[in-house]
Formats: sequence, C-alpha cells, structure tokens
Amino acid sequence: MDNNQLIEKLMCFGMTRQEAAIYLCLAENGEMTGYEASKQTGISRSNAYNALAGLVDKGAAYTTEGTAVRYHAVEAEEFCANKIRLLEEMKMQLKEYMPKQKKEAEGYLTITGDAHIRNKVKNMIAQSEKRIYLSMTKNCVHIFENEIRTAVSEGKKVVIITDAKLDMPGAVCYQSEDKGRQIGVITDSTNVLTGEIGNGGESTCLYSGQQNFVQVFKDSMRNEIQLIQLMKGDKSA
Repeated sequence: MDNNQLIEKLMCFGMTRQEAAIYLCLAENGEMTGYEASKQTGISRSNAYNALAGLVDKGAAYTTEGTAVRYHAVEAEEFCANKIRLLEEMKMQLKEYMPKQKKEAEGYLTITGDAHIRNKVKNMIAQSEKRIYLSMTKNCVHIFENEIRTAVSEGKKVVIITDAKLDMPGAVCYQSEDKGRQIGVITDSTNVLTGEIGNGGESTCLYSGQQNFVQVFKDSMRNEIQLIQLMKGDKSA
C-alpha cells in the first residue's frame, strides 16, 4: 500500500490530508520539530504547525519539550483503537438518546455506489432475525462472507443463489446461470434490496419494505430455485 492509500485510510479516522501526510512522516522518521516536518513533507511551515497541533488535539501525536518542541507519532494501532473506542461510546449515546426514526412502510429507497450498497447488505444480514436469501455472483458472495458465516453460526437460515459452485457450510446453496452485476437480498420476508453492484459509483439498488414488492421478489427467487432444481432433476427439495 503506497502513501496516498495510507493517507486516504488515515483520513477515515478524522485526519486532514496534511495531518495524515505529516503523521506518516513522523511515523517513518521518529521525533521531529515542526520545521523538520515541514521541510521533509514540503508542506509550508505554518500549515505544518497547524497540522501538528491538529494531530496532538486528535491524540495522534505527543510533544516533547526541549530547546524546541518535538513531535512524536502515536502508534497507529493505539491511535485507531482509541478512535474506535470513542466512536463506540458515541454510538451508544446516539442509540439511546436519538429520536426514534419513523419507519416508512411504503416507498422505495435508492442506494447508489458500490460502497453504500455493500454497507446496506452487510447491515441487512447482521440485523436479520431468522432468514436471509441472497442472489449474486460468487465473487460478490465472498464480499459478505464474514457476515454470512456469522448469520449461520447464529442459527439463521441462509439461502444463496450464485453463478458458480460454492462451499459455504451451514448455508443452502444453488448454482444458477451467470448473474452479471445483478444482486438481490431478502431478509425475514420484510425487506428487499435489488439492483446492480460492481460498477463503482454508477451502481444502483432499490431497497424497500413495501410488502407487495417483497412478495414479488420472493416469488421470483422461489421460481428461480425451482427452475434450478428442475434442470438438475432434483425434486427432493
């Protein structure tokens, strides 16, 4: 992973781009003054000092006093663990005190972009109570493998329709024709996500709890399973 990728990851933990660049510089070179960090990174001295102050405020750097203030990077594992712990505490507070969101029984939500679609599917699997039906490519299944295995271990029924032979202990798997970019998810017969994934920011899915839509999608998936069984001459399921 190159420095640009590392900077992007650090920015996910609340650093600005300049803070992340200087943090990497400190991690690589050890203790440095603001002047040294500025010279090493090519960031102007004023911006370097602002970034260093930001790193200290965010718990990503310590200072040591001497003839000149020197800065030392906090270990990445420690910094990230502290940040995650704080976010978990804030999450619990929000969960307790946020107003209850009114659920819309009707209507459809449009989810755009691979990352947002992946997150929605992972949350659907994690929040399901009894049953999960998935229709997607084998490569797509692997994206959600951890969530699927957790669901199976919790005793949830998991059915997967995919386009290649799949070994997923505890799940019922059916091999179908090529799925392309199509993805479909049903959880607990109450929520559906369907659309395309794998086209970056252009990917789009519909998500709904509208029962007519859920029923149509359930029937479609049931028919697909029956067709697979018939083509294999498997009448036992």
